[in-house]
Amino acid sequence: MMSLPVLAQSDSNDAPLFADQFALPIQISGPISTLMKERSDTEYLDGKLSFADDSGEIHELDLRFRARGNFRRKKSTCWFPPVRLNVKKKQTEGTVFAGQNILKIVTHCSPKSKRYEQYIIKEYLAYKILELHTSYSFKARLLRTTWVDTDRDNETVEKYGFVIEHKKNLAARHDAKMAEFTSTRHSKLDHKQASIVSVFQYLIGNTDFSLVKAIEGKSCCHNAVLAIKEGAPFFSIPYDFDFSGLVDAPYAEPSPNFSIRSVTSRLYRGNCSVNAELTDTIALFQQKKDAVIELISDQEGLNDRARSRTLKFVNKFYKELDNPEKFEKKLVRKCL
Repeated sequence: MMSLPVLAQSDSNDAPLFADQFALPIQISGPISTLMKERSDTEYLDGKLSFADDSGEIHELDLRFRARGNFRRKKSTCWFPPVRLNVKKKQTEGTVFAGQNILKIVTHCSPKSKRYEQYIIKEYLAYKILELHTSYSFKARLLRTTWVDTDRDNETVEKYGFVIEHKKNLAARHDAKMAEFTSTRHSKLDHKQASIVSVFQYLIGNTDFSLVKAIEGKSCCHNAVLAIKEGAPFFSIPYDFDFSGLVDAPYAEPSPNFSIRSVTSRLYRGNCSVNAELTDTIALFQQKKDAVIELISDQEGLNDRARSRTLKFVNKFYKELDNPEKFEKKLVRKCL
């Protein structure tokens, strides 16, 4: 079944929020305890979003926020759920949040463990790595967020997180629309984009996605969205990488449908229809290798252990690409 595409907003392509790489310090104040207790993904809470501009002037925006997501919204998974922010565009004018309205924040999951911040930063890196290879990717910005709980006498906690651009803003950057199909076919996809995404997912060791099918009751696709341009194939754009080997979150497990024991074991899930694109795709990934290594090496907030393990994991991928026999065996012959 198909619904009408959602029209893209006419936001500027030059969103200042995503123009810089350093962690943006912000403060979110509101009934945080209520958020964590109720975890509603429909009922908004009122709060304030505060931040300083380059001159040191403090800006305060009216904010509505709620929990979001599925797996990480469960108390059994994360003590602190992911959050959806809704701000008024008029209040954002002339600030780093100019042009923004709805934003998704990936939060720290557990405020009692510093290691969870490392998982967050590594997932942020996954978004930045994909952005190096294709503009059909979600922009992300690292945050250093002070959460102020008005339910508990303004008790505070400061943690890393990151914000992801809204899908309508992504579509606007490409003069496209976002489709809400329940499924499509590989033949309908842009093969170059599908090849890049498939190899990227192999790089980060992620199998928790589908480029063409949604889980029951959701729009296409599983951990991906479809962008449509008139007269062009669909562009499948992935998100949510916490089940990847790159992140290696403690709750992540491989699907029982796949013959791998750990999320750190790579399994290629590209469709055979994009095999003709693989040579060019591999060349692109080899060309971007130094930029990826530099991105990880310079990433703010990563501790030495997490940085070393991330570099080791990524370099193993590049060694495979440099070996024609392994490339043939693990990608070309493993296509779906």
